[in-house]
Amino acid sequence: MTSVFDFPAEPLVRQNGKPLTILQVLPRLVLGGAERGAVDIAVAIQQAGGVAIVASQGGPMVHELDRVKALHVRLPLAPKNPFTIWRNAERLARIIRKHNVDIIHARSRAPAWSAMWAAERTGIPFVTTYHDTYRGETPFKRRYNAVMARGARVIAISEFVAAHLRALYGLGPDVLRTIPRGVDLLRFSPERVGAERKIKLMHDWNLPDDRPIILMPARLSRKKGHLVLVEALAKLGRMDFCCVMVGDDRRETRYRRDLLALIHARGLDGVVRLLPQTADMPAAYCLADVVVAPSIQPEGFGRVPVEAQAMGRPVVASDIGGFRETIVDGVTGLLFPVGDSAGLAAALLAAIDLGADQRGELAAECVANIRSTFTRERMCAATLSVYRELAGLKAPAPLPRPVLHEEPA
Repeated sequence: MTSVFDFPAEPLVRQNGKPLTILQVLPRLVLGGAERGAVDIAVAIQQAGGVAIVASQGGPMVHELDRVKALHVRLPLAPKNPFTIWRNAERLARIIRKHNVDIIHARSRAPAWSAMWAAERTGIPFVTTYHDTYRGETPFKRRYNAVMARGARVIAISEFVAAHLRALYGLGPDVLRTIPRGVDLLRFSPERVGAERKIKLMHDWNLPDDRPIILMPARLSRKKGHLVLVEALAKLGRMDFCCVMVGDDRRETRYRRDLLALIHARGLDGVVRLLPQTADMPAAYCLADVVVAPSIQPEGFGRVPVEAQAMGRPVVASDIGGFRETIVDGVTGLLFPVGDSAGLAAALLAAIDLGADQRGELAAECVANIRSTFTRERMCAATLSVYRELAGLKAPAPLPRPVLHEEPA
């Protein structure tokens, strides 16, 4: 559900008083962090008096744009085929001319190449959001990734990503903006989750009501660390819990088989469940006694720890990437060394055994942490400030292509 929200922002208008038109481009509008950000920003643009256009191949989130009368344009923006990328540049240029677009904002690499070329053809500013530290094992891959650092403004979703951009591309404060992702506190609020929603989800998942619930929401991907969690559960020395791993496999069938085999080998078939993604994540967090994010590769930001804290739930996460910025270690959650199943087991025990008073104090700290820094309103206001910053400029001179530096070991 897309909700209307308030944030401290000035009207989004051109210097002549007409609305600013912002075109965002991304591959698809499926449930994900980049997609959630694009929809939230589109809502904010519309509410600030601007005109929001989103170009993508479509997906289940398109209806959220329809609700706020933002325009969605369906284009084949997901393929990485060079000819498709080149053709998309002209398609986007036509959209820019037809709708008098002022700024184009890319959120993924293949669409970013099309968007950059379209911006050059039409003379409007090009903005990017850098969502992760993309892997660049080859010179070709590094050049492909570098388009995300070629915006007139480059938005990093965490200080971890910003540091990566400074080190790899030498971006300075004139270009680089750090804007953390924000959570919708109208949706992720424990007070707004009624008993009937929790009961329904417990019934759908067939959960016990007399055991602690360990929740790991993540797609089935090796880098998310499911195997580390299974090894940690085997080290707990107890079986009076239920661990729920919630997420789609996105055709990672081999990994699913490996995960199920390890669960069986460790004798955990009766206490670990693999379930598909649910649309009611707030209710899922409400059922959890502890939420786990055991990633073995750094996340650019990581939505799960932020959503869980907004719901007042303790988080146990790998001491890596964006998690270090969103979790106050020892206060709103616990960080453990990456891949250390024994360290994860110890942290899980500490979280499971919290008393009622401790849980109440921790919940208050969790919610305060998110409200202070990681709200949707703060993210939207900061992003619209970037648009406003560029709106008074004539078409900026092309920035020099970023010089690639090797990442420090």
